[in-house]
Amino acid sequence: MTLRVIEGGLSDGRSVGLLILGANEIATLSGGLRAGPSQDQPALLRFDEASGSRAEDAPIVATWEDRIVAVGGRAEVERSLEAQGLPLARFARVDADGGTITPGLIDAHTHLLFAGSREGELRLRQQGAGYLEILAGGGGILSTVRATRAAPTEELLAHGRRWLEEMLSHGVTTVEAKSGYGLDLATELRLLEVAHTLGREGPLDVLPTWLGAHAVPEEFRRRRDPAEAYTRYLLDEQLPGVAAQGRARFADVFCEDGVFSVDQSRRILMAADGLGMRPRLHADELAASGGAELAAEIGALSVDHLAWPSAAGIDALADAALSSRPVVATLLPATTWFLMADHYAPARTLIERGVPLAIASDFNPGTSPTANLPLVMTVACLELKLTPAEALAAVTINAAHALGLGDEIGSIEPGKLADLAIWRVPSHTQIPYWPAAGLIRTVIKRGRTVFQRG
Repeated sequence: MTLRVIEGGLSDGRSVGLLILGANEIATLSGGLRAGPSQDQPALLRFDEASGSRAEDAPIVATWEDRIVAVGGRAEVERSLEAQGLPLARFARVDADGGTITPGLIDAHTHLLFAGSREGELRLRQQGAGYLEILAGGGGILSTVRATRAAPTEELLAHGRRWLEEMLSHGVTTVEAKSGYGLDLATELRLLEVAHTLGREGPLDVLPTWLGAHAVPEEFRRRRDPAEAYTRYLLDEQLPGVAAQGRARFADVFCEDGVFSVDQSRRILMAADGLGMRPRLHADELAASGGAELAAEIGALSVDHLAWPSAAGIDALADAALSSRPVVATLLPATTWFLMADHYAPARTLIERGVPLAIASDFNPGTSPTANLPLVMTVACLELKLTPAEALAAVTINAAHALGLGDEIGSIEPGKLADLAIWRVPSHTQIPYWPAAGLIRTVIKRGRTVFQRG
């Protein structure tokens, strides 16, 4: 089996549209942000088994240039296209061959750019070392910071291209990419610039997040109050420099006991918000830290990890879900799995309380070295007890809202960007069922076929 990333556009220069036919099922995820019972409703279109997937009423998707223009029964869609003045002769045909069409997947929490690797930490954890213990000893994030600061920019670009290609091969079309492995201004700016460059190169959209508050760097650890001294540096020097560069869309903080306090996180995120970077939050990963409550208080787009939210934190997120500014809970089950922890985020409780749920890979060199988002869906089904439909919503429409892009991507609806994945399985329920399998047939990004298997 060969894999091919397609750099150019459609092969037929006359075609500016696509008709995607022959699907067994289209999971449209139409209807907006999912929360509560609606998280389990993928808004399916299926063919009539009596007539077959090629019949006039079989569901198809039509794209024109970079947008979806119609989805529904074939005859109805073709009439609609003609009525819009879009001649059918200008549409190239794509055969789903009995597979499933979904929105392109969205990985809403990654640490895409880094140098080095940390496979030695697996043995340390097997011997009982904890996350903060490894960090305090100069390992963990600090080990990656040393390697990343020393890495040439071309090396970081090559690294990013390699892993984005891997993500694309698993159906991902949009990636959030955090900095945070520099911790000094020069390296943080370089990481954000590399992420921006990769997004401009395509085919995936790469959305840079500033995560200067990822850990306290070694050069601050001999200060009287290291976390506070570094916080003041972030506020006085690093944040203004990042804002002047203009690459970061979002700001994130690792709000956790032993890293940054709730007060420090609030100050950093509010300052970043004032500079045009939407707040996001690492929170309650290792213990209840007050991060969920802070995310609701400041109206963060997303609060991530949440392995140990407090009852008050869940209440705050449930209240926010009823407001005009819901906070998406982005869970990272592959991290918990890879850390060999026996306690996962309370996904079922969050869904029952009406909190919108996303899941993401947390791709990073130490605690979640996987770029396979469908594998993360599998872990979510097995360990968080999500249904396949809930997991699919968590990597499409809800992940889009976690990035503030719910009006642009994440579902198959007219007017949205034509970001689509065609799977070699007849139902969305099989996507997480085959762990780590290469199930993608075709990926379409902004109306262009950018990946084809076989």
